[in-house]
Amino acid sequence: MGSIANSQEAIELFQGQTLLYMNMAGFLKSMCLKWAVQQGIADIIHNHAKPITLPDLVSTLQVPPSRASIVQRFMRFLAHNGIFAIIHESKEGHEAYALTPASKLLISKACSGPCLSPMVKMACDPVLMNAYHHLGDWICGEIPTLYEAALGKPFWEFLGENPAYMSLFNEAMAADSQMVDLALKNCSSVFEGLDSIVDVGGGIGTTAKIICEAFPKLKCVVFDLPQVVANLSGSNNLSYVGGDMFKFIPQADAILLKWILHDYTDEICLTILKSCKDSLSRNDKRGKVIIMDIVINEKEDDQDMTQTKLSMDIIMMNVNGKERTEKEWKQLFIEAGFKQYKIFPFFGFKSLIELYP
Repeated sequence: MGSIANSQEAIELFQGQTLLYMNMAGFLKSMCLKWAVQQGIADIIHNHAKPITLPDLVSTLQVPPSRASIVQRFMRFLAHNGIFAIIHESKEGHEAYALTPASKLLISKACSGPCLSPMVKMACDPVLMNAYHHLGDWICGEIPTLYEAALGKPFWEFLGENPAYMSLFNEAMAADSQMVDLALKNCSSVFEGLDSIVDVGGGIGTTAKIICEAFPKLKCVVFDLPQVVANLSGSNNLSYVGGDMFKFIPQADAILLKWILHDYTDEICLTILKSCKDSLSRNDKRGKVIIMDIVINEKEDDQDMTQTKLSMDIIMMNVNGKERTEKEWKQLFIEAGFKQYKIFPFFGFKSLIELYP
């Protein structure tokens, strides 16, 4: 019995070692993804109009023939992780690489459809990634946020002092906002019947433009910091207003908070929500706050969905923010004075929440 028990223990330890090594090398997923974006692999396959063989890919990349095996190993790794697909149908016997739903989202904006390459570039930026090397010191210290520990100043101040990073951030947020177009097909009823909406922290207006195109009679205001909206031009039903959401939010039938509340602590979120409540139009219509954010649900979500949401929660430590469970969201809503909410979990790893006073 002892040898059987020892054998089982050894098996479990080797399984544990495999799990540890997989997590230890987890950064390689993002680094290889960054390589694929930098090389424009998705565009190359898309423009090829069919799965591309390794020799053709190497030729297009202008990689020395001696490095062809390295490209093949990168592509094998990325395919294993679902970024590309390997097709074994080449007449010459070469394997070929095809796009997957994930890599279709890396095709440049020149083509139709959303492109998340700017989000990859920001997430994999070496200066921003360096923050995670400060986790231990930050947790044991008194510095408020992880980015302050790494950059010496709050993230928003860092962006304000570094135009290149402000541009990187705005492009990443705009890229993510392109996904809203897909979601609107499933939640158009949320915006029906509204005369006006304010997109708080709406950046350069990507989300607002999508909403305006879908609902041309809806008056939409993009509300963000003055330096963000200073040189942006509106249209018939779209306008830009500069200001500070902690001091004032323009009045409207609905207030939109897309990926805003996860940036902040519960205390600050309460201030924002109360300000939103005060800014809802005082007329016969029942105003509402529309939140697009993550709702953690480990019991019902699959492994990949939960991993993505929990990863985002760790990322939000950089700015002292957090992702929340429904229980945590509900507590915030109650404390802010709202009486009713509805959650629509069909927004990818995000959910759409309607919040009523």
